[in-house]
Amino acid sequence: MLPLIVPIGAVLLGVALLLLGSGLLNTLLAVRGSLEGYSDSSLGLIMSGYFLGYFSGTFAALPLIRRVGHIRAFAMCAALASCSALLHVMFVEPWVWMALRVMNGFVLVILYTVVESWLNGQTPAEQRGRVFAVYMAVNLGALAAAQQLLRLESAMSFMLFAVAAMLISVSLVPVTWTRFAQPPVETVTRLRFKALYKAAPVSVAGALLSGLAMGAFWGLGPVYASRVGLDSASVATFMSMAILGGALFQYPLGRYSDTHDRRSVLMVICLAAAGAAVLVWLSSSVPLLLYLAIGVYGGLAFCAYPVALAHLIDRLDSDQILSGGSSALFLHGVGAAIGPALAGQLMEVLGARSLPFYFVIMQVALALYTLMRLHVVREDLSDHSTQFVPMVRTSQVALEMMPEEEVEVESEDVPDSDTNQSEPPPDDPKL
Repeated sequence: MLPLIVPIGAVLLGVALLLLGSGLLNTLLAVRGSLEGYSDSSLGLIMSGYFLGYFSGTFAALPLIRRVGHIRAFAMCAALASCSALLHVMFVEPWVWMALRVMNGFVLVILYTVVESWLNGQTPAEQRGRVFAVYMAVNLGALAAAQQLLRLESAMSFMLFAVAAMLISVSLVPVTWTRFAQPPVETVTRLRFKALYKAAPVSVAGALLSGLAMGAFWGLGPVYASRVGLDSASVATFMSMAILGGALFQYPLGRYSDTHDRRSVLMVICLAAAGAAVLVWLSSSVPLLLYLAIGVYGGLAFCAYPVALAHLIDRLDSDQILSGGSSALFLHGVGAAIGPALAGQLMEVLGARSLPFYFVIMQVALALYTLMRLHVVREDLSDHSTQFVPMVRTSQVALEMMPEEEVEVESEDVPDSDTNQSEPPPDDPKL
């Protein structure tokens, strides 16, 4: 493993530092905004700004990298993200924060695209699976560790904003220091949504509704934790438990979906996540139980999008996988942009403790839609043309990093029904 990691260590270190800074800033803003007395609806709009910038940046990322190169694009966007972190504490106003969150999301998706396209370009096809696994571990580990930085100082101080800015800035050092040749940048198109829905309606619903749920979690989860009486250190533990749950649950649940109808698995995951969200509400006054409940919810909720994406890959031809996955990621981003605003309005009307019920609504809606599709097409096909790969939602280029040995697709036309194909031809191409 070490010979594999050493050549790409600089890029992995850069993304780890970047995620430490951006992960800290995301939670810090929710806690600081709550302490400043911002309404839940205002906080929801502020956090929606990040995801609005995020999916808008997907359109600009590849053209920018193609124009100025990977290192210059990374340097420019890291500088803007670092400035954004400091401007939040210089201008403590809701609408200023919302504009800054849009900018922050816009530049961060470009940064992720730089890293992922670079890793993809530098990794031989036969090693891509292991590199993807290491990248996943770095992502989730850095995000979980970032939450613990809240323990360093009060959210009302300047220090934590400075730490976030410094971490983002210092991520430039390993990336600009590397001697890697910059890989070529290929255009990633999106499959038309009509064709996407025809191929896999459950995947379309899964991408959108999972985005609605996860966007609200990332944006307002820290707000909920602070509203139920947790201090900054406890908010950090709350968020870390959800992230660690997501890391632990993805592989076993995903592998289980490889041997069963993914739609049935997705429905059960969503229903279980809804039950876990109810437990989050019931245990809000008991911190230890709350940590366990949010860990279970995070573990289940983090799996919905990857399982939906795996089902989509089952249903597409080899030349459609990248474009189809990019379209699914776009839908997920749209949902993530809307989710915090919707959840913020609900919390404004019903109180901050209503956030778990927002999660219940999203998860049950996806479960019911999946159940409806299962009734429309009753065949229970457990053979899959691809194996589940744990995923994080960063940029569309991450889809290219998915290991070729794990993702096999069928060469026949995509059928009209919402089922998995069986018995792929022997000359089946791979992603």
